[in-house]
Amino acid sequence: MIRVAVIGMGAISAAHMEAYLTFGERCRIVALSDIYTDKAEQAKRKYGLDCMIFHDYQEMLARDDIDLVSVCTPPYTHADIAVAALRAGKHVIVEKPMASSLAECDRMNEAAAASGKILSVISQNRFGDAVMKLKRVLDSGLAGRIVHAQVDSHWWRGYVYYDLWWRGTWEKEGGGCTLNHAVHHIDIFQWMMGMPEQVTAVMSNTSHDNAEVEDLSVAILSYPRALAQITSSVVHHGQEQQLIFQGEKARVSMPWRVTASVAMENGFPQANPQLEQEIEAFANQAAALKYTGHKGQLDNVLTAIENGTGEVLVTGHEGRKTLELITAIYQAASTGQTVKLPLRQDSPFYTREGMMANAPRFYEKKNSVVGFSKNEITVSGEK
Repeated sequence: MIRVAVIGMGAISAAHMEAYLTFGERCRIVALSDIYTDKAEQAKRKYGLDCMIFHDYQEMLARDDIDLVSVCTPPYTHADIAVAALRAGKHVIVEKPMASSLAECDRMNEAAAASGKILSVISQNRFGDAVMKLKRVLDSGLAGRIVHAQVDSHWWRGYVYYDLWWRGTWEKEGGGCTLNHAVHHIDIFQWMMGMPEQVTAVMSNTSHDNAEVEDLSVAILSYPRALAQITSSVVHHGQEQQLIFQGEKARVSMPWRVTASVAMENGFPQANPQLEQEIEAFANQAAALKYTGHKGQLDNVLTAIENGTGEVLVTGHEGRKTLELITAIYQAASTGQTVKLPLRQDSPFYTREGMMANAPRFYEKKNSVVGFSKNEITVSGEK
């Protein structure tokens, strides 16, 4: 039986606790920690847990009856908590984004390597049937070499969203929609397309003058013989989200769609239904996942612990790749210069202090509330 602790009782912690409770025969939540212990008590009652409550997570980590820790706190705390947990001999799964800076990611990965424990970063959208189908098709090469990709990470958040005490500042949230909303789509994109050679970007705050950070960004990514574009937003009504990959032979996308073309004698397109049918048939061979979203990822981590392999789909190094791409977008948008990858330690945005010194502050944070009376959220890829 794997003994689990959850640190941070914000809205996203519910996804973790409900997933762990799904696997009640394999794991048990034995401890909850939050600086507001009343929130932990509420969660304990809500889920009928028989567990300990801690104000100080360090005190909790000192116990030897905890195997796995879920870190569900604000992003600026992820590195310190994860490193402390790994050094205490615990496996760690940390919510997105992995950390506030690449320097913190490197510290976390070093701690994981030294401890021999698992460090996994939440990327629950990888654990979805549509994503796995798309990944399978792209890896097959049936669509041909990818020449263009389009990522539309479109969300909408009302003005008061940034009133929550830790949101809307570079110091505590680490960024705006590019880091905290588009992170999942960017993660899927880089998992499928790989890292670009260089990034150009712009960003703005168009609708939330109670936040320092951006609510809209647009980035252009350059690859050898390919381009990609990423739009990150919390100002799009309807929240239509998609990833489109244009191959030499066919287009495949999520939401799922296949379109294939061949050239007529004059170069104009005509449909290629044979290839479309071939791609559809290949995609449909993929077996449905038993668990999806957070449940799928936590199942993946629990299985790695049970098997003693340490092999998880989303490692700390995978989490770092996603943050490196986001950091490049921030650096390019802030400096007005094209950024080449990989980013080195002399990048002005490598550390959180560098980010703080160089990122634009669109507005001052005006309001600060501990929480909202209604805590319901929608997680990308899940309810």
